[in-house]
Amino acid sequence: MSVLEIIAVLISVLGVTLTIKRHIACWVVNFIACLLYAYLFFEYQLYGETVLQTLFMGMAVYGFFQWKTAQQQKQHIVIQSLPLYKMWLQIALSSLLGLLFGLTLKWWTQASLPLLDAQLAAMSLLATYWISRKYLATWVLWIVVDLVYIGMFIYKELLLTAVLYAGFVVLAYLGWREWYKIRQQHTADSAL
Repeated sequence: MSVLEIIAVLISVLGVTLTIKRHIACWVVNFIACLLYAYLFFEYQLYGETVLQTLFMGMAVYGFFQWKTAQQQKQHIVIQSLPLYKMWLQIALSSLLGLLFGLTLKWWTQASLPLLDAQLAAMSLLATYWISRKYLATWVLWIVVDLVYIGMFIYKELLLTAVLYAGFVVLAYLGWREWYKIRQQHTADSAL
């Protein structure tokens, strides 16, 4: 456990909390957390996670502008349902891309756990994209992904990060519950 890991954990918790509250600053805070974790994961030879954190930084910029545009157009940040066919298609595509990325890591790097690392990276990118689109299903995907991450981080002896991801599971549940209530209220208000 390093000082960097402690700081990254604290900033990550703040970022997820702001995301649950649908506060646009979540994207800036999450960008900083990703920057710190990119460095940390590189040091632990989790290259898929390093690439993921770099891509998350790009997604943070995308998400910020998505939400900023909605604010500027005086639109509410509306929680949406994700059609099942679209959900499964996106999961299948992400799985395929994760496999290709994992094989690339396996063949061309000394990455630790390349296939698992890459699959988790692909699913995490999908979940982040779903957050930017305000899909309720994002929180369920995060719960599943974070549970698997916990095992990987314990194996890699990143114990504080494993605890962080256990906290992320709880926060993802709270995020789902919060967004579900907001969606139900919006649906009820629309019916009036």
